Amino acid sequence: MDGKITIRYLQEYIRSKDHHPALKDRYFFRLTEEIGELARAMRKNLRPAQPCQIKETVEEELWDVMYYCIAIANLYDIDLEQVIRLKEVVNNVKYHNAVTFDPQ
Repeated sequence: MDGKITIRYLQEYIRSKDHHPALKDRYFFRLTEEIGELARAMRKNLRPAQPCQIKETVEEELWDVMYYCIAIANLYDIDLEQVIRLKEVVNNVKYHNAVTFDPQ
């Protein structure tokens, strides 16, 4: 790996440590809880005092939201990299975007 984190890696990583299809509701409830925590951190502009101190900051809450989004995608066997490509085609047509999505 070149040090960059891919969505595919994140999906595999989260699936390996946290994959319980019978608990779909729990994952969704955790996601909504984390969205609330993100809203609070944004409203209070909570940012790290030191780069390694992210507890209860926008940075931490963004990751928590991403984590549960990815975990839910895993429960449905959704390949997020594929979905992103497909959805960006739809968005570019819908919003007449001149910027081409080309992740290489």
